[in-house]
Amino acid sequence: MLTDRYGNELATRSTETRDLYVDAVDKLLGAAPDTREAFEAVTASDPNFALGHSSLARACQIKGDPTAAKAAMATARSLTEGLSAKDAAHINALGLLIDGNGAAAYPAIRQHVAEHPRDVLVAQTCTSVFGLIGFSGRPGREAELLAYTTSLAPHYGDDWWFLSQHAFSFCETGQLDRADEMIDRALVVNPRNAHGAHVRAHVYYEAGEPAAGMSFLEGWLPDYDQAGLMHSHLSWHLALWKLGQGDIDGVWSLVDQYIRPSASQAFPLIVLTDYAAILYRAELAGVPVPVERWKVVSDYAHKHFPNCGVAFADVHAALAYAMTGE
Repeated sequence: MLTDRYGNELATRSTETRDLYVDAVDKLLGAAPDTREAFEAVTASDPNFALGHSSLARACQIKGDPTAAKAAMATARSLTEGLSAKDAAHINALGLLIDGNGAAAYPAIRQHVAEHPRDVLVAQTCTSVFGLIGFSGRPGREAELLAYTTSLAPHYGDDWWFLSQHAFSFCETGQLDRADEMIDRALVVNPRNAHGAHVRAHVYYEAGEPAAGMSFLEGWLPDYDQAGLMHSHLSWHLALWKLGQGDIDGVWSLVDQYIRPSASQAFPLIVLTDYAAILYRAELAGVPVPVERWKVVSDYAHKHFPNCGVAFADVHAALAYAMTGE
């Protein structure tokens, strides 16, 4: 049977489908700009490949298209008859996440990863700041995230995706020397890994190395398509450093080209929070911020987050409403 890059057996007989799937998974793990299109090519190559559809669902969810994500997951669920227990559990766990049932998804995912640690598309849902651990709001989540990635270490070795995520766990717990060494190793293996570039920026920031951070991102970003998931957020990191250096023109240039809602191609949560955050940081630094900029944020929040429920969005929306007198 055909296998993916992590040794997982794939329920397709097409080598073309396998190759497309391996490429698409790497694109998702590295936040490439055309991840969704890559999984659409997988499902077009073999419409009966259930994991192709569930992976497309995950790509659509990450891109902020819940309708398309649920439709792709419905197709995946319709193809589970005859699948291995592992693949059926994979689809069940991701399906709960796509449904928005995080409370049920988390234990299902953790159980699946304990049994199949190299099933990377399930494993990655619990990594990074926006994963099920980092975004949980639970006290001690940083230590929990480090414990999780540490449990994966024996199974991934020097894999570039894993090294990036493990480095982030070390960074979040203040172990900057280990994070620094590890993220450098990851970027040697795959220098165009946008999630890795994000971790590299975090390590520079926490280490108090703005010059190194700016130099890194100014060299890395030009070859990263603006449609990439992390482009606007990496631009936010660069703008934050420029703000600290007093380069106010440079801040607004980045904001207007890549971060403000009319320019950013990130998913709505990132668009809202990054734009509000850079405006607030500018206010704290004594930089005059026209109320019209805050009105853009509040209008965006009205449109994309009309109801409370996502705390990270709510606090940024509330800030925008306060700054506009709403």
